[in-house]
Amino acid sequence: MEKILVLCDDVWHPAEVIEMGMDSLAGEDYQFDFVKTAKDILTPDMLKEYPLIICCKSNNVTSGNPAPWFENTVTEVMGGEFREYVEQGGSFMAVHSGNAFHGEKDGVKEYVEFVGNRFLGHPLRCGVTMKKVKDHPIMDGVAEQFNLRDEHYQIEVLAEDADVFLKSVSETGGVQVAGYTREMGQGRLCVLTPGHTLSVWKNEDFKKIFLNAIAWCLESFPSSNSY
Repeated sequence: MEKILVLCDDVWHPAEVIEMGMDSLAGEDYQFDFVKTAKDILTPDMLKEYPLIICCKSNNVTSGNPAPWFENTVTEVMGGEFREYVEQGGSFMAVHSGNAFHGEKDGVKEYVEFVGNRFLGHPLRCGVTMKKVKDHPIMDGVAEQFNLRDEHYQIEVLAEDADVFLKSVSETGGVQVAGYTREMGQGRLCVLTPGHTLSVWKNEDFKKIFLNAIAWCLESFPSSNSY
């Protein structure tokens, strides 16, 4: 069983949604360990205990504490440490609010450069059509297109090596990149922008994408002790 570290809980995205959404996905294959107060818990050594880190958290300490998670000279794991972890063989997924970083401040800028996108905003929650862009292992068994009701994230993709496999379309949000991968050093990174509501996490096509993304990330090494 692979242990996966999940970072969650911010002002606009309470941990309960992520915990309930992933509850049905745990089992014999994966164990999800949830961390909310990442600022005071994460260390570079702790990252090495996990083959994959999933970030569903924007730049707040917790849902009850809007202070920034990333603070220079205080936070031990910031964008640079995440990048080093991946380049050395770990893998990372940024899901929904894990991509809600504008990049104005130094600590956040490092993270934005690491995940490869900058958050622009989103319209009011609305119907969103997800569309397959290309054949990719993460899209195996997923419908060519399917519908969700979600926050339709608008992001600017900065990474030139982003391999886009999923786009999203809505009347109010236009056409947006909704999923891409990057290979960095010995490790892998995957970005998914859906995931605000529990109904999204219960959608069968989204669940397939999410589990396929985990499998794709974990293919970068044979076991959790290999980096």
